Amino acid sequence: MVPRTTFMAALLAVTGMAAAADIENQPAQMMPLASKSLLLDVANAGSRFVAVGERGHILASVDGHQWAQANVPTRATLTAVTFADAEHGWAVGHDAVILATEDGGQNWTLQNFEPDLEKPFLDVMFLSPTRGFAIGAYSLFYETIDGGESWTEHDTPARDDEWHFNAIERLNNGTLVIVGESGTVAVSRDDGETWESVPSPYAGSYFDAVAHGENGVLIFGLRGNAYRSDSTDEIAWTKVNTGTGQTLSGGTVLPSGETVIVGLNGTVLQSNDGGRSLERLPNRVGASLNSVLVNNGRLLAVGDRGTHIIELR
Repeated sequence: MVPRTTFMAALLAVTGMAAAADIENQPAQMMPLASKSLLLDVANAGSRFVAVGERGHILASVDGHQWAQANVPTRATLTAVTFADAEHGWAVGHDAVILATEDGGQNWTLQNFEPDLEKPFLDVMFLSPTRGFAIGAYSLFYETIDGGESWTEHDTPARDDEWHFNAIERLNNGTLVIVGESGTVAVSRDDGETWESVPSPYAGSYFDAVAHGENGVLIFGLRGNAYRSDSTDEIAWTKVNTGTGQTLSGGTVLPSGETVIVGLNGTVLQSNDGGRSLERLPNRVGASLNSVLVNNGRLLAVGDRGTHIIELR
């Protein structure tokens, strides 16, 4: 789930990946201000939070305030993180890096490292502790059925033009959705065995997708564009009024079922009508935000200046 403010920087950095491979294949340095550095994603690991970002930084917290840096075998920029349960997690990033943890994010091992590929992974998602997907630039699409012991590259119907895949999500009805560059939208209704390209109402890039109700999806991205479909069986897009032209980077669904979306320049949007419209949530965060979760009745967001706690309306 990256554009995010740093999406273009992430893609520009691809050209220098091979030259930096020796550095990025070294363990991440322990940095006292890592929680204030560029962070690109955050995920739940049971009752804990785990965030990832530049220089191979992986941080864990039980409250969203105090963060401890994990032991990580790479300095590659990490773009996304996910957990199948409280202990088993994966992170992906530049140099086609895939990392895994079996202790809730304290220690990580390298499962994949391909600097010569010159393609970053941009998101990762697991259906179980054994089956998962890693997606990225130029339609990069890897799958594992053994918890990451081995990864296999696959084709999907959306790969014809090699657009960047930015995010993969599992919706409430079990449908998988991929969104990406130039209006790329693809869905799978059989846990990723087959994929179907979906016509997009917008030719720009999408950076994330979240569940909309029991059967629907909300997708969003460049210039404040957001669209929803009330069903993934028969997709019909409706434009969502966001009230902003800021790029939207990541989102989450509140316990109430309402949606929160974050983006550039401290943008935080909250829905109070089932995702039919979004209103700006006042906050003092000036930094661009890349990903967001719910944290004990508040929001935990990560972005250009690290972690942020934001009050809900």
